[in-house]
Amino acid sequence: MFERIKEDITMVRLRDPAAKSTAEIFFCYSGLHAIWVHLIAHRLWNSNNYFLARLLSHFNRFFTGVEIHPAVKIGRRVFIDHGMGVVIGETAVVGDDVIIYQGAVLGGTSLSKEKRHPTVDNGVVIGAGAIVIGNIELGNGAKIGAGAVVLKDVPCGDTIVGVPGRIVHEDRKCHMDQEHQNLPDPVNEALNNIIKKQEDLEKELDILKSKD
Repeated sequence: MFERIKEDITMVRLRDPAAKSTAEIFFCYSGLHAIWVHLIAHRLWNSNNYFLARLLSHFNRFFTGVEIHPAVKIGRRVFIDHGMGVVIGETAVVGDDVIIYQGAVLGGTSLSKEKRHPTVDNGVVIGAGAIVIGNIELGNGAKIGAGAVVLKDVPCGDTIVGVPGRIVHEDRKCHMDQEHQNLPDPVNEALNNIIKKQEDLEKELDILKSKD
């Protein structure tokens, strides 16, 4: 457990330019607190101490704003940035080196007691307010844009934005580039296309007027 905490603190120092010291990360990063408490709750769950596990996860949500079901399997160096409002459902699986921003949801769609939540592979970035629902898989290095709604599998390395989520960039080499600010903006692109078409129409109209 202590080795895991040390590894997570080192990971945050590398990923978050706002982090100033080890003490600040240890005491002030609620996303890490949520992960660490979850590790204990997960052990209780696997030991069939279901009530204690759920009770601990309930306190975890109260103090950190992050709701993680104690059955969830979470890999190493997972970073829940800011954290408030993140929800991860019972049968979800989260791989290594994943970044999850505030308000993201890994939810289920079925009432049956089966795998009904997403599987998030290594190096995935899930943007703020993104909703990923159902027994689907986000491939290695996939990026989910802020506010996107994802209902289908995402191939490794692909970038998904919008509602419903659609692929705007493919990278079959599955690079784990976690520069989330570089995701494309489909709304801005659509507006730019409309403006360009309007300018083209105005030019054509000016040409027709000049012929008169």
